[in-house]
Amino acid sequence: MYELAPVVESVTRLIDQSRVNSYADAARDHNPLHLDTPEARAGQFGRPVAHGMLILAIVSEMMSNTFGLQWAEQGHLKVRWRAPTFPPATVISNAILKEDIDGIASYEIFCEDEDGQKLLTGTARIKYI
Repeated sequence: MYELAPVVESVTRLIDQSRVNSYADAARDHNPLHLDTPEARAGQFGRPVAHGMLILAIVSEMMSNTFGLQWAEQGHLKVRWRAPTFPPATVISNAILKEDIDGIASYEIFCEDEDGQKLLTGTARIKYI
């Protein structure tokens, strides 16, 4: 008999321009679209946009908080970005258990901003036993 899959607690992060700049440095991705530059202000959004991978990292943090190293070794994500994230934004990640079969849990995952705009949606799967 398997235990029930764990409840995954949401993670909330402020994505401000300082965090975007730090991510750009760490990832070596200084695309002007992400920085407070004339190019970003002249681009299609008229302002900087956070890196999509920075938003995805909040999902990974959420799953790691629940499953630890097991997430890194056995976790799987399938996601789709739904909308750009404009700093500053408060981003909230959530996971809803959709299926739990033989110790493999599938969660509906999503990130949204403080206005409820979906930024990212997808599925996370993990063998937790």
